[in-house]
Amino acid sequence: MTAQDKKKKIRKSDILEYHEGKRPGKIEVVPTKPSNSQRDLSIAYSPGVAEPCLEIQANPEDAYKYTAKANLVAVISNGTAVLGLGDIGALASKPVMEGKGVLFKIFADIDVFDIELDTNDVEKFIETVKIMAPTFGGINLEDIKAPDCFEIERRLRDELDIPVMHDDQHGTAIITGAALLNAIELNGKAIDELKVVFNGAGASAISCASLYLALGVKPENLLMLDSKGVISTSREDLNDQKRKFARDTDLKTLPEAMVGADVFVGLSKGGVVSKEMVKSMANDPIVFALANPDPEIAYRDARAARKDIIMATGRSDHPNMVNNVLGFPYIFRGALDVRATAINEEMKLAAVRAIANLAKEPVPEVVNLAYNQRDLAFGRDYIIPKPFDPRLIATVAPAIAQAAMDSGVAQHPITNWDMYRDNLLSKLGRDDKFIRLAMEKAKADPRKIVFTDGETYKVLKAAQILADDGIAHPIVLGRKRRVEALVDKYSLTLDGIEVIDIEEDQDKLEEYTSAFYEARKRKGVTEYEAWKHMRTRGYYGSMMVKQGEADAILTGLSLKYPAAIKPLLETIGRAEDVTNSAGIYILLTKNGPLVLADTTINTDPTVEEIVEITISTAEAVRRMSLEPKIALLSYSNFGSHKSDTPTKMREATAIIKKRRPDLIVDGEMQANFAMDNELLAEVFPFSDLVGKKPNVLIFPGLASGNIAYKLLQSNGVGEAIGPILIGLDKSAHVLQIGSSVREIVNMATIAVVDAQTRSK
Repeated sequence: MTAQDKKKKIRKSDILEYHEGKRPGKIEVVPTKPSNSQRDLSIAYSPGVAEPCLEIQANPEDAYKYTAKANLVAVISNGTAVLGLGDIGALASKPVMEGKGVLFKIFADIDVFDIELDTNDVEKFIETVKIMAPTFGGINLEDIKAPDCFEIERRLRDELDIPVMHDDQHGTAIITGAALLNAIELNGKAIDELKVVFNGAGASAISCASLYLALGVKPENLLMLDSKGVISTSREDLNDQKRKFARDTDLKTLPEAMVGADVFVGLSKGGVVSKEMVKSMANDPIVFALANPDPEIAYRDARAARKDIIMATGRSDHPNMVNNVLGFPYIFRGALDVRATAINEEMKLAAVRAIANLAKEPVPEVVNLAYNQRDLAFGRDYIIPKPFDPRLIATVAPAIAQAAMDSGVAQHPITNWDMYRDNLLSKLGRDDKFIRLAMEKAKADPRKIVFTDGETYKVLKAAQILADDGIAHPIVLGRKRRVEALVDKYSLTLDGIEVIDIEEDQDKLEEYTSAFYEARKRKGVTEYEAWKHMRTRGYYGSMMVKQGEADAILTGLSLKYPAAIKPLLETIGRAEDVTNSAGIYILLTKNGPLVLADTTINTDPTVEEIVEITISTAEAVRRMSLEPKIALLSYSNFGSHKSDTPTKMREATAIIKKRRPDLIVDGEMQANFAMDNELLAEVFPFSDLVGKKPNVLIFPGLASGNIAYKLLQSNGVGEAIGPILIGLDKSAHVLQIGSSVREIVNMATIAVVDAQTRSK
């Protein structure tokens, strides 16, 4: 591991703090039906619940109609092969299983119960899962050692009538299978002529090799190695699974096997492949080095050894990341949606081809923006889709559903595919991956961000996270002795963080004072006032951004909002052709991001100010990789009241539509119609927002905007990010007093993305 990798490694204390939190663990059970009255409870439980019970007794298929079974997957393990930890036991594996449940939910809206079985007995494991199987619509087996996992999965697939898959086996196989098909399309080789070498003979390697054979690799052209060397017919220490891949060969070692190989697949440990081995491979070699955290050969070394290489790893900091999240959420999604009785070979091959084909489609702008690239396209550095590609759910899940139908295991066939795909896209909900996409984009091109509140634990902790994760290059302003005292007190680190004590650099103070005075001397600022201002961290940090020595600024953690924003307005100023700045909040709701403006600055904006706020908000939202759909709010609907506020919002809407016909915008309308698209379509079918549920709400005044976001935030509607300033010439934003470390990190992420897009 390089020094840079070590620096970015997440600290143990942060990981444990995350898992403990205010509520231990990562998942909870939430009711999906009202339970507010005695009537509700009488229906949900006794005596009313007897009715669906009797319906299910008469027709077991009705369990899918009256219970959560249709969308419920069990993630089951005995903890015998957990990640890179080995046999740590059932209880210790629970955090991993909860984590798998989180991935199911956020990527495919599948509910999960994690189940940890305290047994190494294969028969007991199988029997226990069979006994509890009626609860679930599908079974995801996880982290079970080989060869037990093969027998467990085979038996459960044969003996249950719901989808069963051991993701450790088939997930990597499916993703690398897609990568293999695309790699050979690029280098022009035929699959039945490939010489393939596997290093590793565990569950994943054996499943990958089996799938490659199904795709067309010839058995005699595939060599597999375990810790003792090449698996050959001369060896007598092989289990049944390995014996299937024993070849009649005199080759013994990995260097020998690699000579002339077209494909290398590593599912073993880091550093076992040398440059010389890669050099010995055939022309246009394909290397899948998948050991984590360190691949079998470092990406840089492999590329140095062979310029013609096509390479994939399990790491996000290199092209072609092999990540099981490209597959399992959508495989189960498609299987559940047709009530498949199994996940069969036809469905796995369908997943392979769907993932491979998606990589050849034009990449949408949201993906390019998320990874801070403009030219992602099918090629040697892009042979599989990115994990955050929003098209995956609507591509892979339908392919799985169709394959289940074609192979005869679907009990509930889909007839309206357009409606099904629309429904799948609606499941992206949650927070629409918004902050995760923003973080990926920030990491691709981190910027210098200055924090004025450097003498606080929260800012120092946030700066540490930002530096460790490669999101930003933090600069904190504060007296060094105070900063160092906090670092010692809370066991923090300043690695990757620049600390500036503004009193220590008099030359810089004089430079900033002179520049500020020159800019403000005809706006009522005296030379003494300029000198005095520049000795405050708000003005000093703002001048760093103004002078190009930082890309963004976050301030205001310990100041009232007017005092925090004043240095930004006076030093950085508004963008060209902008006369009005505003503050917006983003609420990360279960239905996606919701942007509210203006919530912090303009008390009673005029029609023209509403127009400018709306357009500036739309541009800011686009910089965050979202397509704005805008509702201008009031207490009236489309002219139902003629008083000042509705008229203002109605006139502003008309001007915006004329000035910016590219924007999706309508108003004035009441908030309930803006938030309920079905209601809007029923009562006002002419609205431009019908079928385009708004994600941006523009308020008629500060009171309504501020009250609305605080009510929504306080009632847990969504996590809030803000206030984000719009209309300024640089990326400059004000934190809420008392912001948490998480909120500071999120705001810093948005500030970095804002700075990136401004520079382009």
